[in-house]
Amino acid sequence: MLSPRALILRAPGTNCDHETAFAFERAGAISRRVHIQALAERPALLDEYQIFCIPGGFSYGDDIASGRILALQLRTFLSDALERFRDRGGLILGICNGFQVLLQTSLLLHEPTIGPQATLAANTSGRFIDRWVHLETRPSRCVFLDGLGKLELPVAHAEGRFRSRSPETLTALEASGQLVLRYGLNPDGSSGNPNGSEADVAGVCDETGRVLGLMPHPERFLDALQHPALAGSTEARGRNGVGLALFTNAVRAVS
Repeated sequence: MLSPRALILRAPGTNCDHETAFAFERAGAISRRVHIQALAERPALLDEYQIFCIPGGFSYGDDIASGRILALQLRTFLSDALERFRDRGGLILGICNGFQVLLQTSLLLHEPTIGPQATLAANTSGRFIDRWVHLETRPSRCVFLDGLGKLELPVAHAEGRFRSRSPETLTALEASGQLVLRYGLNPDGSSGNPNGSEADVAGVCDETGRVLGLMPHPERFLDALQHPALAGSTEARGRNGVGLALFTNAVRAVS
């Protein structure tokens, strides 16, 4: 059986593409980093892949707003190809900057007659945050989060505050099981929400569970030794970090 193939999109300013490609390879896929211009020139390249991922970073320097220029390119040159990819059952993952991009396209939380149903605004602190956070998954059809419960992952962003179009939109997303990943409590019982997101939302999926956007970086926790509490620990050597499970779930879902 041939290994699933994952396309990792890159653009000027993207800085997590190598780590994300490595994560998919660790999970058993064949990954390839493809520049946005190359994909725009040949959209049919998507037909060769089962997973499409927009990794983290600062695409185009986050000029105007985070992910805005890359999202515009996807809408202009690749909208039809990406919708066909999604509709044939391909998996789509957006991490951090990739999540910001997905919400500005028709691929995630988008109503045809209304537009985007949510956005990611500036952190309430007004500062860039870079730390580990406690997370909780919610029961859903999201294939990426299958079998995961409470976990820790690092975040690194300035615009990660989830905001829905309206209270009614948030209620509808909750009812449909699309608010799949939340910031949990810190060990001392205080809120672990680092950016002020509504309902502590850290990640959302589409109605099929095959398109996921999340602010935390699973590709930065593939090995247990990458956790700050375990760095240098002999017990952690050879153990996987929980982030790897997300990529393993994706590869398994298309195998």
